[in-house]
Amino acid sequence: MDAVSALPLTTRPGWLDWLRRALAPAPGRWDMTLRIVVTTVLVVIISMALQIPEVLLSAFMVIFVTKENKVITTLVGTMLILGVTIAIGISILVYRCTFDYPEIRVPVMAAVLFAGFFALRVLAVGPLGFGIGFVVAATQSIAELMPSAEYLVRWLLWFWVAITYPIVLTVIVNRLMASAPKPKTGGPPKPRKRMVAADAFSNPAHVHFALKVTLAAMTCYIIYTGLDWAGIHTAFITCCFISLESMGATLHKGTLRLAGCACGGLLGFLSIMYLVPHMESIVSLALLIAAVAALAGWVAAGSERIAYAGLQIALAFYMCILQDLAPDTDFVKIRDRIVGIVLGIAVTTLVYRYIWPERGPEGARQAR
Repeated sequence: MDAVSALPLTTRPGWLDWLRRALAPAPGRWDMTLRIVVTTVLVVIISMALQIPEVLLSAFMVIFVTKENKVITTLVGTMLILGVTIAIGISILVYRCTFDYPEIRVPVMAAVLFAGFFALRVLAVGPLGFGIGFVVAATQSIAELMPSAEYLVRWLLWFWVAITYPIVLTVIVNRLMASAPKPKTGGPPKPRKRMVAADAFSNPAHVHFALKVTLAAMTCYIIYTGLDWAGIHTAFITCCFISLESMGATLHKGTLRLAGCACGGLLGFLSIMYLVPHMESIVSLALLIAAVAALAGWVAAGSERIAYAGLQIALAFYMCILQDLAPDTDFVKIRDRIVGIVLGIAVTTLVYRYIWPERGPEGARQAR
């Protein structure tokens, strides 16, 4: 027994006690973890067998979509498929005007990001608006990496396949394995949410929020584009996905992202060092993926105070192992992802600290 575990509970470090409680078994946690593991392994096998590109994205969509019960999972999956389909269609149409014209493409990226984050604040279907805005902006940001417009369109269509088929498979597996939600008894029904917030166009905080996130994300985009360092594009994604109403909630989510990615990156590094060189079949890869998916799924099935770290463990590990249709052995990708995350957190922190600082409630929304 080590020195820390031998300490009485009252004298243990606060973070250790919090982590112990956050990772403790809870009702439904084993069930959700099992669904994530089964579906992730199926997705990896299918993608490898059919040579569907963007395997890491397909595997990540499983843990991103899987929720505590099959009803919520189906609803989230349906919204995601709808949002991604609309966003890819919009992005292809926009590229007709922006592919060879970065002076147009960059303002378009900023505009759709602003619209997505403004919708997130003021609309009942805000997460759908955010998803469309983010996907359009993210797909517009890759033009410099594409050799031709034809190649870009083909990549976008495969990108759509890589996202939608794992969502469909996740919904099917959850319908078969997940339990139905238990009816709530004893507090009053929640009032129906307005489609548009009453203060949507009178409260400047909504515009300020959308402008801050857009500024942070576009600053990171300009930095890594100017440095010709596309490997740290996770800075752009980080700004979009950790941004919440208040600085405190944003920093907490950023900390979870950094900790989760560090853990997943470490697991990926150790796997590349000691396991991948000895893998001879897809079975061994599937077992490795299942083990890490179980860890990430267990964390993701916890409370909102820790669940986001589970998604980041999975994402970082898949980025290390599933960059192509075979296990990757490039340590540079691990370094670049971590650098990008740190850059994104740093830029977001500076923007939130000095531009329209906003103090939100403790339970700030974490819809993304």
